[in-house]
Formats: sequence, C-alpha cells, structure tokens
Amino acid sequence: MKLYFYGADKEVTGSCHCLEACGKTFLIDCGLYQGSDSENNNQLPFKASQIDFVIVTHAHIDHSGRLPLLVKEGFRGRIFATSATCDLLEIMLMDSARIQEMDAELESRKGRRAGLEECEPLYTVQDAENTFPYLTPCRYGETVTPAPDISFTMTDAGHLLGSSSVTIHLTEGEVTKTIVFSGDIGSPNRPIIRDPQYLKEADYVVMESTYGNREHERVADCRADLAKIIDDTLSRGGNVVIPSFAVGRTQELLYLLREMKEQGLVVHHPGFPVYVDSPLSARATNIYSGDLSGYADEETVAVLKSGYNPIRFPDLHLCESVEESKTLNTDGVPKVIISSSGMCEAGRIRHHLKHNLWRKESSILFVGYQAEGTLGRRLIDGVPSVKLFGEEIVVMARIYNFRALSAHADKTGLLRWITSFSPIPRRVFVVHGEAEAASSFGATLQAVGYQPVVPNYLAAYDLLTDQMISEGLEPSDKPSRQKRRAASSVYARLVAAGRRLLQVIAHNEGGANKDLAKFADQIISLCDKWDR
Repeated sequence: MKLYFYGADKEVTGSCHCLEACGKTFLIDCGLYQGSDSENNNQLPFKASQIDFVIVTHAHIDHSGRLPLLVKEGFRGRIFATSATCDLLEIMLMDSARIQEMDAELESRKGRRAGLEECEPLYTVQDAENTFPYLTPCRYGETVTPAPDISFTMTDAGHLLGSSSVTIHLTEGEVTKTIVFSGDIGSPNRPIIRDPQYLKEADYVVMESTYGNREHERVADCRADLAKIIDDTLSRGGNVVIPSFAVGRTQELLYLLREMKEQGLVVHHPGFPVYVDSPLSARATNIYSGDLSGYADEETVAVLKSGYNPIRFPDLHLCESVEESKTLNTDGVPKVIISSSGMCEAGRIRHHLKHNLWRKESSILFVGYQAEGTLGRRLIDGVPSVKLFGEEIVVMARIYNFRALSAHADKTGLLRWITSFSPIPRRVFVVHGEAEAASSFGATLQAVGYQPVVPNYLAAYDLLTDQMISEGLEPSDKPSRQKRRAASSVYARLVAAGRRLLQVIAHNEGGANKDLAKFADQIISLCDKWDR
C-alpha cells in the first residue's frame, strides 16, 4: 500500500494524490495548477492509462481541472464524485477547455508573428466532452466498491455544493487500512451549504492546510461590513468589483446580497444593481437554483420552502454576452460587478480591473484565497501598478481582502476537524497549503500529540511499513522555483517509469531463467549508463 504525492504539496493548487493498493492504482483529485506553478500542467507525473479510477472531492478546477488531460492521454476508468459535483464538473471543465483553447490561440498568434510553432491547448472542448461519460455519481454516506478489497464513502466537507471528504478502506491479505482525504474543509455558518461534517476513525489522514497558519476575521455579521463597503463606494460614484470563483462563492455572495437588500443594510443605495458577469457563473447559478436536497443547510431549505429563490432578487443581472459585459464600464452607473476568475488569472474580471483599478472612487473586494503568483495575490500584497492587456494600470482603487467569507476553514477550524478523530490517526499528511502554512500547521499538530508529515511534491509513503520511501522534491528558493517546477514534471515521468519497471519485474516472476537473466543484464546495463 503506497501513497504518492503528485500535487498541492507545499503549495495550494494542482491537488493530486495517488494510492497503489490491492492491485489497483487510483487518484484522489486531478487538479489544475494556477499562478506561478501553472507551467507544471503540461505533463502528468504518471502514465494516464495505468490509472484504474479517480475519486474527485469537489468540482473546483484546482482539484478537477486536469481530468480532460487524463482522458486525452489514455485514462478509461470511472471518475467518482457526488451527483452535485458531477453536475458542476460538466460546466466547469467545458469552461476550462474553452480557456485552454483561447489561450493557445492567443499564444499561436504571437508565435506566428515571431516565426514560432503553433501552440497546442492543454486540452480541447472535445477532450472535456470525452470526459463526461466516465463521471459516476455517488451519494453522501454510500459505500462504493470500485474494485475488490477497496471501498470508500463520501462525507460533506462543507466547502462547495457537493464537496466531500473521502474515507477509503484498503485490505491486502489480513491487513486493512483506513485512509481519509479531507478535500477542502469548509468554514461553518456559510450560506446555502451545510457545515463540514466530522469523521471519527482513520489510520492515516491527508488533510488540507490552506489557512493552517492564520485565523479568519471574527465578525458577528459580515453583511454589515460588506454593506458599508458597497454603500461608501457607490456614494463616491465608483463600482464595487468582486473577483469571485464562478462556482460556490458567487452564489453565496448572491445569497448575502439578497439578505442585505431585504434588510435595507445598504442605506443610501438600497436598490443597488448587481451584475454577475460570467457565463460560467450564470450556468452554475442555475444549478444552485435547482433541487438542493441533501446539500443545502436548514436556513436555505426554509427559504426554499417559503417559495423564494434564495439567490435571486430585484435588479440582479446575469450577463452572458460580451456586449453586455462591455457596457458595464461605459454606462456610468455605479454598480456591483461580480466576475470570474476568482484569482484574476483569466476571464472578464481582467477587463473590469483594467477599467476600475485606476479609479480612486472604485473598490476591489477579494472574497477568496489568492494563490502565490496570481494577479489577485499581487493586488492584495499592495503592488502600485499592474500590466493588463499590454497597458500599465496604476492601482488607485481601494483594495479589500474580505477573509470572513472564505470557503476554507482557518487554523481553528482545521484543528476542530482533525481533533474529531478518536483515537489519534497514526499519521497526518499536511498538504494543500503553501510551504509556510503547511509547515506551521504541521508544527501545531506535533505540539498537541499528532505525528504530522509535510510531504514534498513526488514524495512516496509506504502505508504498510509506515515509512517514507521517497522524499520527493524540496521546494527551492523563490527566484528559481519556476525553473525547478518545469523540470520536476520530467523527473516525475522518470519516477513513474521506475515504478512501471518494478511492476514488469513482478509480472515476470516464475519466467524462464534464460529470459530473466537477459532482462536483468539489460537493466544492469541501463543502470551503469545512467549511474553517474
């Protein structure tokens, strides 16, 4: 039984972990890298055709965004996820594919002018469509047996509609191990979805640490603070621009904005207009407006039963066309603009930033995590100017980082989740956090009696012998990190090739001595060539 760390290890995006047990090899998540690590998307660190199945914890693109690449490169197994996650994946992966195609076309146009070769997209819309037949819906609490001696159940993680923690049971001979993957753990008391559910038993836990070294703001009611920002900005004649993840965060914002309007919290502009400028957000909002049985919290259920749609209200506009989007910055009417992407890496949000960052009367309101290297992170860190569409834009707008709306549990929430296990798990692998956050949370766990491991990218752990069998790649210093990252994917292929060689050796046990001797000589010759 071996556990491999293929992404979101001492970093936040690109979540991907692998279990090799009971004669099967399977993934937990297959996410896209974002920000400074995005160049690592092009090469999977394993052979896609050798993966038997995938379990997806939730639909966010940093946990699911390389599924079409996996299928493109030969994967033909089932992809297990909750029903809500499957519904969201069908719109999110299509949107991601369109972005891949547009980015490739843009780079190709630049390349043609420079005499370079055409740029190929990471995957296409057709690759995304080819992925959907493999989606296999599951229910919370259902025991799924994808292969003999392997079973798993999903539990609500409270992070996104359909998000889950996954409890996996593996049996080899007389030995059974239970390993829990936390997925992304949500904060309590958030709109629409339920609070995270807590688990009791595990031998090993792989858990996120996004906010493992900090706490969220403690506010009795974030609606009042949000309403004041909106009221003050509109009174100055500016726009409130909110970079927001199209799925989950946007719908929660709409829930809060509906309540603010009903309660008259935006005193001087009670009927303020709200524009959701993202086709993906509009499609996701339609899913959130449907049947939420088994996913919604009690408050949302009560609103639904009363006959109201909890995320619809007067003067809400869902913008689909490019023409509608363009007019938002030319009509002169102060408004709230919610647009994706949440980290400002792509999409229409970059156009709204171009038109509003230089305006001292406008506000930019961040409501989600901003990964290292993203435009959103740079704005939060206080850069004086940014380049957008070839133009240098001075930052004059007011920048707010509203962590009270975070979909991730903070340090206290993470501790509450892990301390629900009894007895204490044998090991806790701390992942999905930047190196500082993951290491800090690991130290916190150790101080209260746990045995944490903060693994590197490409590390490998033997669950039967309870020891690390490969340390993987240590994060390098910041200036050379991108170059190291680009090389790491090639090294990952080499590691995968080595594991395949061991499998081939095992398959040849009992073969003719003459053939085995020839095989051994070939391996020794290859090792002698490269042992330098």
